[in-house]
Amino acid sequence: MSSSHALLSSSSIYVAGHRGMVGSAIVRALECAGHTQLLTRSHAELDLTDQAAVEAFFAEQRPTQVYLAAAKVGGIHANDTYPAEFLYQNLLIEANIIHAAWRHGVERLLFLGSSCIYPRLAPQPMAEDALLTGALEPTNEPYAIAKIAGIKLCESYNRQYGTDFRSVMPTNLYGPGDNFDLANSHVLPALIRKFHAAKTEGAPTVTVWGSGTPRREFLHVDDMATACLHVMGLDATTWRAQTDPRCSHLNVGTGVDVTIAELAALVAEVVGFTGEMVFDTSKPDGTPRKLLDVARLHQLGWEARIGLADGVRQTYAWFLDHQAQLRV
Repeated sequence: MSSSHALLSSSSIYVAGHRGMVGSAIVRALECAGHTQLLTRSHAELDLTDQAAVEAFFAEQRPTQVYLAAAKVGGIHANDTYPAEFLYQNLLIEANIIHAAWRHGVERLLFLGSSCIYPRLAPQPMAEDALLTGALEPTNEPYAIAKIAGIKLCESYNRQYGTDFRSVMPTNLYGPGDNFDLANSHVLPALIRKFHAAKTEGAPTVTVWGSGTPRREFLHVDDMATACLHVMGLDATTWRAQTDPRCSHLNVGTGVDVTIAELAALVAEVVGFTGEMVFDTSKPDGTPRKLLDVARLHQLGWEARIGLADGVRQTYAWFLDHQAQLRV
């Protein structure tokens, strides 16, 4: 643990989005690290799209650190079906929290974005400075624009007001607490549910969206949480030395990708499905490849530890233990 993280260990820490997959993993990691003064609010208790409500919360609670993990999220289908909600709600959430954090003297804030911020055809692996160098993937452009706005909000408050607001851009996340609803989930949990259902029902085939050729990188959510704590624990001098004021976000990933076909084969093996996979090429593939350049984060002393095969096994075990409570 860095000296800066030790100094902040008794801080009052607000985790926005603590019930989501990422937020809950951050809470687990903070508790494991010995943090006891954690602030959390459910959506029913605090609507983050309500500026007055967010302002009142910060005025009353005065958190010293903020992890901004709250967001409206989903896979290709959800992003393509509800573009207005993905843009509007995410803009409101991040603007309200970042502005309130500045107004009420938050010492350090971490904004969580997404690798979809990069151009659809960005050079691979995608480095941080690829941001705003080309057109975005159309199927999730509204979500990506909202996340880019969040990065620029953090940069702008830092430049204008001297705040210490940081941003991390994770690759595709998965793990305990994921959303397994086929209508709105990301590819990995969707495949787990599909293959499990096929195995349970004795179905001979499983249909996988797209051609199977796009390449994706996957990061276990518990690795993401430790990365968040690591980045927040860096002292300000170290952080500034590794980032550019106008390109201040950090990629978080494994640096390794697989094709969707390879992922599907892995999930089938873990689940125990022995039938046939059918690829529905009428469905969108999305971006051809999304691999992050994670050299900067490695230089700052963090690397992922959970391999994809182990992570999928853990996630499937969690799925089996929580089927009754899942949105399926």
